[in-house]
Amino acid sequence: MKNFSWICIASLCYVFNPTESLKAQALYHEMHRPQVHFSPKENWMNDPNGMVYLNGVYHLFFQYYPGATVWGPMHWGHAISKDLIHWQELPIALFPDSLGYIFSGSVVADLQNTSGFGKNGKVPLVAIFTHHDPIGEKKGTIDFQNQGIAYSLDEGKTWTKYAHNPVVKNPGIRDFRDPKVSWYEAGKKWIMTLATKDRVTFYSSSNLTQWKKESTFGEKLGSHGGVWECPDLFSLNYQGEQLWVLTASINPGGPNQGSATQYFIGNFNGKEFIPIQDYAAPQWIDYGADDYAGVTWSNTGSRKIFLGWMSNWNYATVVPTEKWRSAMTIPRELSIKKIGNRFLLASEPVKEIKSIYEKSMVFTNKLIDTFDLSAETGKIKGPAVLHIHSEQINNFSVVLANTKNEKLVVGYDAATHSFFIDRSHSGKTDFEKSFPAGHTAPRFASTKETDFVLIIDDASVEMFADNGLTVMTDIFFPGENYSSLSIQSPNHFVTSKISFNRLTPIWSF
Repeated sequence: MKNFSWICIASLCYVFNPTESLKAQALYHEMHRPQVHFSPKENWMNDPNGMVYLNGVYHLFFQYYPGATVWGPMHWGHAISKDLIHWQELPIALFPDSLGYIFSGSVVADLQNTSGFGKNGKVPLVAIFTHHDPIGEKKGTIDFQNQGIAYSLDEGKTWTKYAHNPVVKNPGIRDFRDPKVSWYEAGKKWIMTLATKDRVTFYSSSNLTQWKKESTFGEKLGSHGGVWECPDLFSLNYQGEQLWVLTASINPGGPNQGSATQYFIGNFNGKEFIPIQDYAAPQWIDYGADDYAGVTWSNTGSRKIFLGWMSNWNYATVVPTEKWRSAMTIPRELSIKKIGNRFLLASEPVKEIKSIYEKSMVFTNKLIDTFDLSAETGKIKGPAVLHIHSEQINNFSVVLANTKNEKLVVGYDAATHSFFIDRSHSGKTDFEKSFPAGHTAPRFASTKETDFVLIIDDASVEMFADNGLTVMTDIFFPGENYSSLSIQSPNHFVTSKISFNRLTPIWSF
């Protein structure tokens, strides 16, 4: 194989073509291309799917259309990583077939071979996904979405569709999709969490091929501004107590228009999810405009790592990128915290991101009126992390700007006890009427002390305040990359520590 070599990650080996690598390197440096977030080399991407960890490798599958930069017949794209930060995109994993497009779903490592798909001691990866029949949809039927499975015996390189699909037939619900499957150890069975119209339905199985309906949840709880999608169910430990978290994405109906992901905290007994607090008003994982359809990796033990699609259905198909559309958020580690009598789901960037931190620039005991950080550190020139710590929270704004007088403003408003991101003047905004706007999120922490982290990429910011209690994600499209960064406060904001780290871009070939 002239001009080819092999790349191996753990036990997975793939052909490497240097010529194609040079092409990819050029692609990954276009205007607005994320430098520390996963994005496909080209064409359309939306929901993260089938996230599973096996033998030291994190697998990310995703909704993918290889034919254009807008939504089309859905396939499953595939990428792998050893550290959740650096990604290698692989060939398409699942293609549409006679039963329909391959919509969202999940992958589990069937360690006990309950499915019987494993052979010669090989652990089967089993993908559970929605078959979406476009012909049935056009005919006006309502049962055009059903659940199918496929399995892999070579750690996701190749897949075999189950001969007897579908494994869960549509009972007559138009929106019947996005199965998230996990192992329920207490009952020695698999649990499927399925989006069914504006609620979720739980199914159980001993073998991944035969499923029994258990219960439904959510008819009168949370947000119902649109259909529910991409649910997830997992447990987290809080001070020795096992609590369960149920997430469900919704479009429209988010807190800042369009798409968003809500969550519920409660107990799960193998049949029913029972919330332990009031959810008449929805609770959101991320209050920004651009974190949707997120789910967690399976087979990671007690560590729960969440990843979302960094876009919004209000404008996902018209954002001003040319070769590709969409990126994923930074992977986030989830935990439960308690403020007063209420349990909250917190999320923070995975610790692995520190592997791409460059030299830290630290400023202590700064009294902020206007602090031009870029005058101290030089032009931003690419991705970075800003970390602000203060013993006394007060009004402040972080302003990212360029020479075209375009700017993005992120900060805190003490009068309303809320964080905000304002992209009204961030650059290209006229592709959709709701895009140029300010977004807000409540502050949940009750302490005077605050911790504020901002991950800055070429076309996105992710804000994690108060150790992940308030999170916001927004994308933007400046006419040229932002080059200056300043911190401003009308109230002389006192910071005990400000640190700034440039991030090494992840696209090296």
